This record gives sequence, C-alpha cells and structure tokens, in this order.
Amino acid sequence: MKLNRMIVVGTSAGGLEALTRLIAPLAEDFPAPIFVVQHLAADTSGKVLVETLRKHGRLGCEMAVDGERFQAGRIYVAPPDHHMLITKGKIKISKGARENRSRPGIDPLFRSAAVAYGAQVIGVVLTGYLDDGSSGLLAIQRCGGICVVQQPAEAMYPDMPQNALNNLTPDYCLSVNDIGELLTKLVLQPAPKSPPVPADIISEALIAERVVSDVTAVEHLGDQVPFNCPNCNGVLWKMKEGSMLRYRCHTGHAFTAAVLLAEQTKHLEETLWVALRMFEERKNLLRTMAQAPGGLTSRSADERAKESQVHIERIRSILLSSSKSPLPKVTQKPRRSARGLRVKRESA
Repeated sequence: MKLNRMIVVGTSAGGLEALTRLIAPLAEDFPAPIFVVQHLAADTSGKVLVETLRKHGRLGCEMAVDGERFQAGRIYVAPPDHHMLITKGKIKISKGARENRSRPGIDPLFRSAAVAYGAQVIGVVLTGYLDDGSSGLLAIQRCGGICVVQQPAEAMYPDMPQNALNNLTPDYCLSVNDIGELLTKLVLQPAPKSPPVPADIISEALIAERVVSDVTAVEHLGDQVPFNCPNCNGVLWKMKEGSMLRYRCHTGHAFTAAVLLAEQTKHLEETLWVALRMFEERKNLLRTMAQAPGGLTSRSADERAKESQVHIERIRSILLSSSKSPLPKVTQKPRRSARGLRVKRESA
C-alpha cells in the first residue's frame, strides 16, 4: 500500500494523557502510520506506554524495532534510551548522541521523517517541558509538511507547545481532542509536491543516523563559539533557525539555547556543592592538624579555618539565592495568540 501521509508526534511531561486523547477518535483503518517519541527514563521498558495506547485506541501499537518496515494503521513508539529515525519504508533505531538532553529525541525523528518524506509528513507537538520538538517541527515545515501544535492553555505542561509557537507559525493549534479529528481529515488529503530538502536538514539527519564524530559535518552548519558541550566537553557550533538559537558539537550532541542554559546551570550548581564540601573538609582538616603533636599552631590553624568558613558562607549564600530565585521559564510571549489558531497555507 502506497502511503499518502505519515504522522510524527513528540511529547514529554504529561504526554501519556495527551496521547490517549489524541488517538481515541482514530478509526481502526486509519490510513497512515504514527510514530511517537515520548521522553522516557533510560531504565524504563516503555511497556506501560505501549499497553496504554493499545487499551485506549483502536490502532495496533508496538515498540519500534530497527529495520522494521512500517505500515498504515499502526503506532510505533520509540524505545527508551534510543532515537527512532525514519528512512524510506523502514524504521532505524539508533543509540546516537542525546539531543536536548533526551534519547529518544523528538527533533531527530522529525528531521529524519522530513528528509525521507517531505510534504507527506504531519508533525505534532504536545505537552512537555522546555522546547524539544521546535527545531524538528520547523524542519518539517521547511520540507513542505504540515505542523500541528497543542494549545498551550490546555496542555498539562505548556512549555513545548508554547515554544513551538514562539519559533514558527504552525498550520494548526488546537486542543488534543480536535487534533485527533483533524488528523483523520488530513490523512485523506493528497500531499502536495515536496520542495527540495535544505542541505542543513539533511546534514543534521545524517549526523543523528551515523553516530560518528565528524567536525566537517558540523562546521558548515554554523559558527564555532567559546562554549563547551555539557555532555562531552567538546567545542560547540552555534546555529540559527529563524529566531531560534541552537548549538551542536561534532560528536552529535545538540541543544536549543534554553536547554544549554539549563544544562550549564545544573553543572554550575553541582560544582558549587563540590566546592562547599571541599572547603568544609579543609576547615575540619586544619582543626585536626592543629590538635596533633607537632602540627600547626593553634593561631595559624584558627586563622586558616576562619578563611575557609568565609568561603563556605559565600558559597552557601549563592546556593540559597539560586534556590529562592530560579531561572525564568523559557516560554516567551507568542507572536500571536495560540488559542484557536488555525492557519492554512495555500499549498495545504
């Protein structure tokens, strides 16, 4: 059976509830495959997600397998701790570098589908933290596909859909219940001719697929910046997609600016806790040495212990200040109201 459309869905926190609502209205003879990336912990099996989608929908649902030929009327779920990529007619499961701290990642799935199927792809971003999926949704749009975003106002965690709206104008922004009905209509419409796939999207799709270090593949995507990758400490390159800033290292790790900031903040806090522990140990060691025969004089040890205590108080102050004043949310004021947005491009 020749496929007219395919659907890729990305979600994170709150995704189980949103997915069950999305698939509920889909008929058993739904004429398109559905590929789902739900952010899952690496030590989970994913069985609960698969069984829940089977229970609440009429479509077959399974964990995706490497090399499997996909078919219409089935839901394929990305395995935990693996990326799910789409090639012509087949699924590829990869242990590639994390994107936006996630594996499986939404952006790698969306990009691979856009490269392989262009205007036939319908991309859907649902509830979740931060902004995974925004870059992949933009890739689908640039390749002629249709972009659908859940209304942030009804999402359990609005960051992901809101950031998608901040970075592109989707074709549809609807409630999850309405998205399911919309997909039933869209899959019956013939897809327009796909435009040429942009070179940068092809490059990033290949990086996710090959799992190799390749400086040459990254150099033409953007400009090298004086930041290090928080995952491997490699050099980062800055890429700009419209209003979206992204960063990628040559081993394959990729981050939006918001996720990179969150990673840097986490590493900074960890460093401060280590420094606090080391100054505490230094202070205690100085006092122990002062009491030992032939050790430091009590006065010298006391002075140096007091210096350590000053540093301890400073670090504690920074940590307490950070906990009381967390970083602002990455969401920004959208360029247009998300409520009820339904934009149809002329080619759709």
